[in-house]
Amino acid sequence: MAFTRSLMLCSALALAGCGGGLSNSWVNPANWFGNSRAETLGASGTQNPLIPKPSLGKRPKPVYQGQPVDQIAALRIERRPGGAIIHVVGVTDVIGYYDARLEPESLDGAVNGVLAYTLTAVRPAHTVGVGGEAARQINVARFVSDQELADVRTVTVKGARNQRSTRRR
Repeated sequence: MAFTRSLMLCSALALAGCGGGLSNSWVNPANWFGNSRAETLGASGTQNPLIPKPSLGKRPKPVYQGQPVDQIAALRIERRPGGAIIHVVGVTDVIGYYDARLEPESLDGAVNGVLAYTLTAVRPAHTVGVGGEAARQINVARFVSDQELADVRTVTVKGARNQRSTRRR
């Protein structure tokens, strides 16, 4: 017990004798970042210093390779607070499609009261086989806000060989 007290007293005296050395050291978390400094932007002022500049080593974003699925088997819309969920079941021609999306036909929203989508998916490089219809089904859902549905009377989802529509009651 006496040895522990002696060790603690010696440690406290040693730290006190260090003076301001520890407070200015990198060990002190308060010193991990320095003071802020002002930097002037170029004449155009359009370059945000927080956005990294493009470099030669970066890959460009891949282009989506989806194509319309073969058939649209079902279309259902469920009302939810703040909007609706569009549920679509598509049937592909072979097993293995992936990255399915409901792509809007118009970026401006509804055209003449019709909100149109195309169900697309990426075809696999190597097909496993045709399989039954249940094995080839793709389920996709998309939330649409009340603002997007304000002027919509009909929702249409298109595939490669058919389309399904539902009207607002």
